[in-house]
Amino acid sequence: MTVLLLSDLHIDVDAPRVLHGFRDFLAREAPGADALYILGDLVEVWVGDDDDGPTAAAVREVLAAATRHCPVFVMHGNRDFLLGDAFAADTGVTLIPDPHVIQPRADGPRLLLAHGDAFCTRDAAYQQARAVLRSPQWRADVLARTLPERRALARSLREESRQANANKAENIMDVTGEEVVAAMLRHDCPVLIHGHTHRPGVHDVPLAPDGRTGRRYVLGDWGRCGWTLRLGREMALECFALPQNP
Repeated sequence: MTVLLLSDLHIDVDAPRVLHGFRDFLAREAPGADALYILGDLVEVWVGDDDDGPTAAAVREVLAAATRHCPVFVMHGNRDFLLGDAFAADTGVTLIPDPHVIQPRADGPRLLLAHGDAFCTRDAAYQQARAVLRSPQWRADVLARTLPERRALARSLREESRQANANKAENIMDVTGEEVVAAMLRHDCPVLIHGHTHRPGVHDVPLAPDGRTGRRYVLGDWGRCGWTLRLGREMALECFALPQNP
């Protein structure tokens, strides 16, 4: 049994090596996998399922090829929350909610999957913006606009995000420990897997006064290398090289 999890690829026209690395990864891994989960921010921006640009077309093609070999599940992140039913139909992926619980092995632990941004509660401004951007009304209003209008809006939002993050303390943009513990207890999951923070690692989480602990796995962003968490009999966080000259 092999389950693969990844997040924060941020596939973009300006970073072709990530797209090529993703294609290579799926061609290599999907035929032998039982399932693959993408926990948000698959692309740097998604302006709607009717996007006719080359990057959107390439992403659809790569995922459609992968779903012929294994089930692929996709969670919304803070960059691709406009992924919708047409995208799922075109690629064969299944969209899953954030958070989402799985138990790959009957004798294994329940795993809580999340993008991770909902746990960054010290960043009040971000949480306020997140609530607006994820609302059905905002989505409907944006998708009613033309593609050029949506692309212009996406560029504006990306620039605002860069400027806002440049002035924030590092700890503000990381997860809040209390939120992590509360989510793991609420869903009865001793293991949490998320991305978003771009701080790959494995952390013990104190879950109870009696010393009971859980484990938090943080997936890395695809830049310096590609990242995946491989679930078999054990869990292994892996970093692998991306092509240098695609």
